[in-house]
Amino acid sequence: MKPEVIAILCIFVAFSIFEMARVGLFRKTDAVKGDGLVELVSTLALLIFTQPFILASVYYLGTTYLPQYENALTHWAIPAQIAMFLVFEDMLQYWWHRLSHSVPFLYKLHRPHHNSGYMSVRLVYRNSILYYLIMPSIWGAAVMVYLGFGWVYAFYIVAKLTIITGAHCDVQWDAPLYKIKALSKLMWVVERTISTPSTHSMHHGRHKDDGITHYKGNYGNLLFFWDVLFGTAKISRQRPPSYGVENLPDTSVSEQLFWPLIRTKNS
Repeated sequence: MKPEVIAILCIFVAFSIFEMARVGLFRKTDAVKGDGLVELVSTLALLIFTQPFILASVYYLGTTYLPQYENALTHWAIPAQIAMFLVFEDMLQYWWHRLSHSVPFLYKLHRPHHNSGYMSVRLVYRNSILYYLIMPSIWGAAVMVYLGFGWVYAFYIVAKLTIITGAHCDVQWDAPLYKIKALSKLMWVVERTISTPSTHSMHHGRHKDDGITHYKGNYGNLLFFWDVLFGTAKISRQRPPSYGVENLPDTSVSEQLFWPLIRTKNS
């Protein structure tokens, strides 16, 4: 197993234990039957099938049609490689995420991520299988790995998953930090730079009229800065009173995972 995969698993386990000890990981008040199955299948599908498939596909296409570009940019400075990932992976995911809340077809694929009535590290990879398979940022990352950014990607993806997992965690680890006067300026910068439990939970809120929920914004994954830059940021340092989707019919486990191959009557 690759070191970065081990690191990601360790980070996920650490946050899971943290959440389990503080608020509970498997017994969520607003959980419904099938939530755990959706989370398990979608997570395993991404890690075992989707990401390896995309990496292998880009490698095959590259070596077949553009072999001269394999590792062609290895000589680039590390800061330049990181900048490429931030733009062509993280910013690209921001726009994909934002588009997924505007285009009905894409929202059907993304809805499983918002269908839960709770926040949790369990939600990090909760999306339909097709959602990740056609996500441009994953393909973009695979292209950069082919160009020679593989080592930087290993560290980049560990850092990104740490932020994303922390932002979905049901423990409000950022809340106590806002109250420390000595950290006020630092936290002002932090919450406008990376995703935090406060800003990301607002994106998962159920009712937009509660004054906190902002599901048409706060799309950032690693960098919340994209929301600030493109005008979709909302910061309140509060959490919504409830989570989930608003004004949509119920959906099944199979539809959440395999739409549009499987549809309910309401869809």
